[in-house]
Amino acid sequence: MAQIGIGIVGGGYMGKAHAIAMSSVGAVFETALRPRLEMVCATTDDSAQRHRAALGFARATADWRVLVSDPKVEAVVIASPQHTHRAIAEMAFELGKPVLCEKPLGASLEDSRAMVAAAEASGQINMVGFNYIRTPASQFARQLIAEGAIGELTWFRGEHTEDFFADPGAPATWRSHGRANGTMGDLAPHMINGALALAGPITSVTARVETVHGTRPSAAGPVEVTNDDHAQMMCRFESGVMGHLYFSRVAAGRKMGYAYEISGAKGAIRFDQEDQNAIWLYRMEGPEATRGFTKILTGPAHPDYEAFCQGPGHGTGYQDQIIIEAKDFLTAIHTATAGWPTFRDGMEVHRVIAAAHTSHETGGWVDVSSF
Repeated sequence: MAQIGIGIVGGGYMGKAHAIAMSSVGAVFETALRPRLEMVCATTDDSAQRHRAALGFARATADWRVLVSDPKVEAVVIASPQHTHRAIAEMAFELGKPVLCEKPLGASLEDSRAMVAAAEASGQINMVGFNYIRTPASQFARQLIAEGAIGELTWFRGEHTEDFFADPGAPATWRSHGRANGTMGDLAPHMINGALALAGPITSVTARVETVHGTRPSAAGPVEVTNDDHAQMMCRFESGVMGHLYFSRVAAGRKMGYAYEISGAKGAIRFDQEDQNAIWLYRMEGPEATRGFTKILTGPAHPDYEAFCQGPGHGTGYQDQIIIEAKDFLTAIHTATAGWPTFRDGMEVHRVIAAAHTSHETGGWVDVSSF
């Protein structure tokens, strides 16, 4: 059974999630490639050593260049802030190493274009970490749509809403500054990716992007918030279907509001990530008196569920999404077949975001093809 040395840049929130996933994926999915946690990189030597000891890495470093260039690191996972993504990925590809990069692909459309160019020039496996679309329920939704279960699509509504900045008295953090750290850079990419996966390419948008709380307290006094708290857009899909997307970090009461509703000529689908093990399906068939949405609990009959549990309705969780992601990445490397979503898919998300910002500035509809 072949091993592959994994290097993870970042040991915090997502770095830990990826380390746990790489430690577990071989046992869960019996992958042909078995990851070996070779090296972790953090911002200081002390924190890197803490992550090494806690997560089971062989070695640690405070310099991502050391990690990427190490011959025992055969694949790189980027779980550091988005402004670092481009340089790390470009070096990894130059050295012929596959890359799994956390979303968003880069800090800007320019970054993502450069990363796609580097990935495709290298011929290496490249994937972006859009984990929410990988739940068994959302994979099943994609399957239902592809099979025509709800007929030709007629409408799409999606949101990614949370409330971690809903309190205007919450202190300023790094999230308060810089376009890439606002809602359009942080939360919107997940649902835009979901919309593209479920309803197809987006061709045009009209959007409004707003800062709700203009200042936030800090130890030095009030500071200006320089990015957006929430945004919405109407969009037109390539199929002609209309849609509406909303993103917010100030949506009181919403903790993980990655949710969508899809209408079709023969039925509809509803999903909410806060209830990630259920999907609601409506079919326009049978007597009107008995029609209604059916709640379907995910189980072994649904994609990627059985590897975790043989009991229907027992459920999967957030960490399991990252394990599924790790399985897809390793499978892509082992089979030398592109794993979805690729860097190019991540760039498509950035194109929609760029069009939305331009629409907000100009006040009109904007074609995504112009980016």
